[in-house]
Amino acid sequence: MKKILLTGASGFVGGAVLERLQQDSQFETVIAVRKAWPEVPERTRMVQVSSIDAVTDWSEAVIGCAIVIHCAARVHVMNDTCADPLSEFRKVNVEGTLQLAKQAAMAGAERFVFVSSIKVNGEGTALGAPYTADAEPAPADPYGISKMEAEQALQLLATQTGMEVVIIRPTLVYGPGVKANFLNMMSWLSKGVPLPFGAIHNQRSLVALDNLVDLILTCVAHPSAANEIFLVSDGEDLSTTQLLRRMGLALGVPARLLPIPVWVLEFGASLLHRKALSQRLCGSLQVDISKTQTLLGWAAPVSVDQALSKAAQHFRCVEK
Repeated sequence: MKKILLTGASGFVGGAVLERLQQDSQFETVIAVRKAWPEVPERTRMVQVSSIDAVTDWSEAVIGCAIVIHCAARVHVMNDTCADPLSEFRKVNVEGTLQLAKQAAMAGAERFVFVSSIKVNGEGTALGAPYTADAEPAPADPYGISKMEAEQALQLLATQTGMEVVIIRPTLVYGPGVKANFLNMMSWLSKGVPLPFGAIHNQRSLVALDNLVDLILTCVAHPSAANEIFLVSDGEDLSTTQLLRRMGLALGVPARLLPIPVWVLEFGASLLHRKALSQRLCGSLQVDISKTQTLLGWAAPVSVDQALSKAAQHFRCVEK
C-alpha cells in the first residue's frame, strides 16, 4: 500500500482529492493540516504543521510517503490589501512549497504532484489561440508569479535530487461547494435576477472539480507524467452567455440574460474600476489540453452538463 502525503485537505480541491483517495484501498493517506480535525477518515493519518513557509517542519508528515500531492497554497485574493502581496505569496507558494519538496526528497519521496495555476500562462488569450503547456510563462499578478517561481524551483530540485515533479495548471475550477464569482452567478440565476450578459461571445476553458481530481490521481502513478507540465480543462470551451444558460438549466430556472453589448459592459467596468472582473466575464481564456490527452491517455470523465448539475444540486441543498 503506497503512502501519499496530501496538503490542503481542508480546501476545495484538496478535500475532493482526499475523498477520492478514501475510495481507493491501495493508498494510505497522510494529511498535513494546521488545525486538528475532530474526526480523521479511515486509512488516514493526520499531522499538524505550522503556517507554511520557509521554516515549516514537514519531517513527521513526509516519513514513508512515496508521493506528495501539494494542493495547499495562498490562493488568489481579490482586492488584496497587503502592502507587499508578492512577498506574502512567495512565503507560502514558493518558499513553503520548496521547503516541503526538499524534505520530501530527503525522506525518499518518488514523485511530487504540484497543483499550480493557469495564471502562470497569463490572464487571457486571443479567441482561438489557446495556451499550451510548453508556452513561455507570462504571469501578470503576484499570485501567478509566485506559482511560476514555485514551478521553476521544483523543476530545479527534480534535476538535483531525482524526485519526479508533475505540474498541473488548472483553469477555473467549479463543482459542489464552489465559492466566489461562480457561486454568485448561481445565486443570481436562482433568484431570477436579470443579468446583462446575453451577448458575450468569448470562449473560456473551465474544469470540473471531478475532472481535476481525476487528472491529479492519474498523475500520481502514470509513468509518462514524470517531470511534465499539464494543462487541464473539461475539453469544451464556453462563452459566458452559454455558461449562464446551461447553469440555468442545471438549476431548473430560466437564465434572464439581457443582450447588452460587450463594449458597454467594458466601459461600465472601467468606470467602476472593475477591469479585472470585466476580463473574466467578457475576455477569452482557452487552454489546449492535447498534451494531457495524448501523453497520459486522459479524457475528462465528467461532462460540463453533468458537472453543472452536481454543482447545482449542492447549491440547492445548501440554500434550503
